[in-house]
Amino acid sequence: MTSLPEQPEGPDLDELRKDIDELKDAPTEQLIEPEPAKLLEEEPTPQRTDAPGTEKWDEPGDEERTEV
Repeated sequence: MTSLPEQPEGPDLDELRKDIDELKDAPTEQLIEPEPAKLLEEEPTPQRTDAPGTEKWDEPGDEERTEV
């Protein structure tokens, strides 16, 4: 039978432990299908739109107003 030394020999495992902890904290969906950081940076901000049916069809497009 082999005995284990007090201190393991080889590279320090602290960096590997950090990587493992980061992976544990990440949601499973992100691990399976990650989104590229570039896409997240370029994601447009949604703009508010008017509800269907609130358009005024009798006014020209550049003067069109919606009811508030």
